[in-house]
Amino acid sequence: MERTVYLRLYGRVQGIGFRRWVQKTAEKLGKISGWVRNVEDGSVEIYMCGQEEAIDQMILACHQGPVLSRIDKISFQPPIIKGFLPDITNGRFEII
Repeated sequence: MERTVYLRLYGRVQGIGFRRWVQKTAEKLGKISGWVRNVEDGSVEIYMCGQEEAIDQMILACHQGPVLSRIDKISFQPPIIKGFLPDITNGRFEII
């Protein structure tokens, strides 16, 4: 079953290679498309879709993050209204 998730992560998540780590982790898990980007308030947004098991593994990985990160909070955002966020390109996980 396919699942779409929109997350915001708070803590030490900018300036430490976090977005690149997210991209590499999604590629390693496979079957996940989406994007990651920095937000002006110091958080990071992740919008992704894929097989439910892969998405669950990605969320668990995000709770740990890369070595230099500190995850204080992961917030699940409400469903997306088309046009308010960049679209997901099927088969790709991008840093935007």
